This record gives sequence, structure tokens and C-alpha cells, in this order.
Amino acid sequence: MRKNFFTAILTAVLALSLGTANAAPLRDVFKRVSASVVVVLAESKSPGTLGRQGPADVGGLGSGVLISQNGSILTAAHVVEAADRVTIRFAGGTVVAARVVASDPLADLALLQVMQVPQDAIAARIGDSDKVEVADQVFVVGAPYGISETLSVGYVSARRTASSEPGDSAPVELFQTDAAIAPGNSGGPMFNMQGEVIGIVSRIVSRSGGSEGIGFAVTSNAAKEILLDAPHIWTGVSVVPLSGELARALNLPQPAGLLVMHAAEDSPGAQMGLRAGTTPAVVGGMNLMLGGDIILAVAGVPIEANASNYRSIRDRLRRSQPGEQIPIVVLRAGRIVELSGANMRATGSN
Repeated sequence: MRKNFFTAILTAVLALSLGTANAAPLRDVFKRVSASVVVVLAESKSPGTLGRQGPADVGGLGSGVLISQNGSILTAAHVVEAADRVTIRFAGGTVVAARVVASDPLADLALLQVMQVPQDAIAARIGDSDKVEVADQVFVVGAPYGISETLSVGYVSARRTASSEPGDSAPVELFQTDAAIAPGNSGGPMFNMQGEVIGIVSRIVSRSGGSEGIGFAVTSNAAKEILLDAPHIWTGVSVVPLSGELARALNLPQPAGLLVMHAAEDSPGAQMGLRAGTTPAVVGGMNLMLGGDIILAVAGVPIEANASNYRSIRDRLRRSQPGEQIPIVVLRAGRIVELSGANMRATGSN
């Protein structure tokens, strides 16, 4: 009996030792993946935008991760959704222009494309986030405050689903983490200890806006389902949901709408003729740009104050055919106007 006890102890010690020996040190994993992480710089002529609670970006600055050698980059939608110009700075210092291929603002995910990938850039592998468990160690690489190739380490604190309240994200799976995340980390990758991307940094919840708060990353499987495995959609328009007292204060003819804050140059929204606001104002404690269009319906689907309505509109746009005219009904200077124009599906998207 005593022999069996010591045999069991010895076996456990050997197993632990072998496991430690087989696990690559974090410094080696970091060296292997750091060349896939990029800095995302977004420029916009917008006179102002509404900052929602906890975005981990500042002044059009974010992070991203190269996921294919042909130039596909994942990042956060709130960094680039309505940007007039997007520039990518690779780890080796090379700077190239990028275009937005697809975006899902409520899931806070966007796909960029660059025409040229530097030889020293290496695409990251996307892992299976379903295999990640609470208490697993993870690390985040990005550009907090613009300081590139910055690593922070932590654990998966919980698996969460974003709420579906008006103005918040559509239900999407998130990893909560205690890894330090600061402004500029938005869109950057969360890696497992094997160097696989298992999340895309979305936001922080912090009283000061600094890294002492709680960080959240959209899981890699959610990113694949919502963005990579679906037809690509990009509107190029940033909006603020209006409902309840705010909708009544702005005299909407229906319970909810979307206030256009900015339309990126040459985007489908701009080509359709959507007009952005020009007058900054605080209404109901919210910073808004008034004077622009308020969207009342998209492709025949009226705007409602719930996430399922957004999914209905998104699915309708995904079913649209190349060249199909997409009608949008807006409230413009007190009049209801119907616009019709560019298809919001990306050319050649799956």
C-alpha cells in the first residue's frame, strides 16, 4: 500500500515536470506571435463622435491582428467603422493603407484588407475559443496609448454575453479578463498560451478609463461566425440609437431611430447620400451631433430598439444581390425622405 502511494506521487511529479518541459516559455510564444500584431490608425473628418462606455481606443487609435498572408486583419469595429482613412503599422515599422471590408458594429468586429504584407509579418492562427475555460491563462498584445508590441498577461475571469439593451452590443460571447487593457488595445488579439488567437479585444469597464478595470474580448468563434464565415457588410456610417424620451425629444415619428453621426468618405452610406450631423449638443446626458439624418427603416425593416431588429436588418443586407438597390427611409429636417443607393455587401464577399 505504501509502495503504491509513493509510486503515485512519483508519477504525478514526473507528469508535472514533463508538462512544464513541453510548455513553451511565454517569451518564446510572444516572439512567435508578435509579428502578427499591428497598430490601426483611423482618420476621420467628423467634427465629433459619441464615446460609449469603455471603448479601449483613443483618437482613432487601435490594434489589430493579421490572420492571413493575403492581408486580412481583424480589429474592433468602433475603431474603423466610419473612418475616412485607415492606416496599418506593422511590427517591423512598415506602414500601409487599408480598407474596411466588413464590419459588425454591435458585435464590435471589423475586417480590414491591406494590399501589401511585409515579408517579416506572420499571420496568426485562430484558435477554438470553445476549448477555453475560466481560469485559463491568456495574454494580450497591442498598442496601449500607441505603444506597440506591448504584452499583458492574465486569466479568463468569466465567459459573458453582452446585453441586448438599446445602444449596447447585440448578444455575443465575450471573455472577461484581468489582463491589463488600456486605450489603444481595442481590436488587438487575445492569445492562449499556444499562441492562437482566441479573442479580439473590445472594451474595458473602468472608472478612470485606465487598465485597472475589467477587460472584455469577443471570442474567436464568435468572430468567425459573425464576420469571417458570413457575407461581408460595411456601411461606413456611425450612428447613435434613439429611443424612449430621446426619440420623443427629437420628434421621431416612430418609437426608435438611428441618428447619423458620420459617414466615411466613399462609403456605401456616403454614396447613398446619408447626411451626418453638424451641431454638437447634449441631449438627455448624451453627446450628440444634431442636424443629420435619422434613419427610420433599412431595406423595408423599421428601426426598433432591440438587438433582434439589428440582426433582421443585417440578415436582410446579407441576402441582397450585387447591384441591388437598398432603400433607406430617413427623417431629414422634419421631412420623411427615402434614399436608395449602393449595395452594402462587399464586392466578392462570400
